[in-house]
Parts: sequence; structure tokens; C-alpha cells
Amino acid sequence: MWTAESRPRYDRSKLRYPSDLTDAEWSLIAPLIPPAKRGGNKRTVNVRDVVEGLLYILSTGCQWRAIPKDLPPRSTLHKYFQRWEWDGTLRRVHHVLYVQCREQAGRETSPTAAIIDSQSVKSAEKGGAGLTRRATMRARRSRERSVISWSTPWA
Repeated sequence: MWTAESRPRYDRSKLRYPSDLTDAEWSLIAPLIPPAKRGGNKRTVNVRDVVEGLLYILSTGCQWRAIPKDLPPRSTLHKYFQRWEWDGTLRRVHHVLYVQCREQAGRETSPTAAIIDSQSVKSAEKGGAGLTRRATMRARRSRERSVISWSTPWA
């Protein structure tokens, strides 16, 4: 709820971009970011800038080429995005923040109720994921059919 006490906490006017992280928000995410790989060169990029660059792309929906010059290069952002997606970092960050939000709201960490509408039930009855796989595969033709079709005379 927007009250006089809560407004300063959500004020983003002092940040470079509205998608940038405050120090309090960064303190929640920073421990979840994996350290640099052992044996390689030292990390030269500021990881907070990488996270803020990815948040900028997500919040604005801009193209990779339209990233502002004061954020890391698009190749760096894309490399980190791919790496964190592959190793599960993004999933872990989302899960930790999701659990904290539910606990802060006074709810259990896992939802205890679900809503199922009639459309969801219909798609589950038809087979769901199994039918999706069959629909995306090419249809196979039997050899007998192709032989018969070639053996019939053209009129």
C-alpha cells in the first residue's frame, strides 16, 4: 500500500535507470551469484552492472543492440545470461526471492491451493506434452503406401 512511510522505500528517482538495483536489493542477490571460475583470468566486469544490464533488457524489452553505452557490452551481457541460465543461477535467484516474498507476506513458502479452470482440464485430458511432441514430429509414410501409389496407372 502506498503510504507516506512506504514511498521512500520504493523511490527509484535517484537511480540511473528505474530497473537498477538499490543497495538493499543487491545485498539479497549478491550472495547468489557464483564466483569467477578457478584457474582463469580475474573477472574484469562488475557483476552488479551485468545484473542491472539484464534487468534493463527485461524491464524495457529493448533489443540487445539497443543497450545503453554505460552498461556492459551486449556480448558480455549475453554471455553471462547464457551461463547463468545454463548453470541454474537465474532459477536459484528467482526461487530465493520468491520464498522471501512469500515469507514477508506472511504466507507459507509453497502454495497450498491451486485453481484449475475448465480449459486446463481439457488440455490435460487430451494428453498435454505427449501430444505436443507428436504434433511437432514429421509424419511417417509407410513403404506399402508409396509402392501402391506408384503402381497405379495414371488416367
